[in-house]
Amino acid sequence: MRLLLVIALVALAGCKSKPVDEPLPKQPDAPTKPDVVATLGKDLDKTDHRVASALVAIERNADKPKVVVAESRLAQSYLPQPPEADVAFAMARATKADPVDYQKQMAFGRQLATAVNKAWEKLEAQQAEALRVSQLKDARIAELQKEVERVKKDASSQTWTLVGAGLAVCGALCVAFLGPRIGLPLLLCGAFCGSVPFIIDSPWFEYAAGATLVISCGLGLWWLADRVKDSVNKSNDEPPQA
Repeated sequence: MRLLLVIALVALAGCKSKPVDEPLPKQPDAPTKPDVVATLGKDLDKTDHRVASALVAIERNADKPKVVVAESRLAQSYLPQPPEADVAFAMARATKADPVDYQKQMAFGRQLATAVNKAWEKLEAQQAEALRVSQLKDARIAELQKEVERVKKDASSQTWTLVGAGLAVCGALCVAFLGPRIGLPLLLCGAFCGSVPFIIDSPWFEYAAGATLVISCGLGLWWLADRVKDSVNKSNDEPPQA
């Protein structure tokens, strides 16, 4: 019967616990640490700036073939090796030297650069959202851990209260039918059991427990020393055998 009551109390504690919050949003497939995206972005910006600066130097020194070749090679060192098909396409464009083709390719280049910038901004936004959701998950985990600890603590307190109430009822019945000599100790035990949760939660519990342990050890040592002393005195008082 008591076991059923304990189970019922634990179930009620679970029913009264804080309701589950709304589901967390889906975390984007992006790194949660901003340093990853920031470092990569700085490296890409540095590469783009170096290549763009070399191209500006080529344009401003078009009458100096050696400078043009040197700056061209320098710009290529910051870029991956292009496929042969793209190289052939560029060579054909240079041989033709049609201004219309250059205008088309410049428009395509601007569109591509705009698309890349938008994709990069989207990646940064996804990284920020991934960090936000990750922090929400960490907070939810910490909250659930606190809730589990609270439920365990409530269940333990209710168990002690139930045991104390049972002992108090038994003590009252014993006082009524068997006398206070039997019932009063049960009543005191019931009161003690009911106060255990408050004693444990008290900030003075550790000090009281430590003092009790020290006193118990002292009494034990005193009892042991007294027994040894009595044994020695007893042996000294015995008359010598003939």
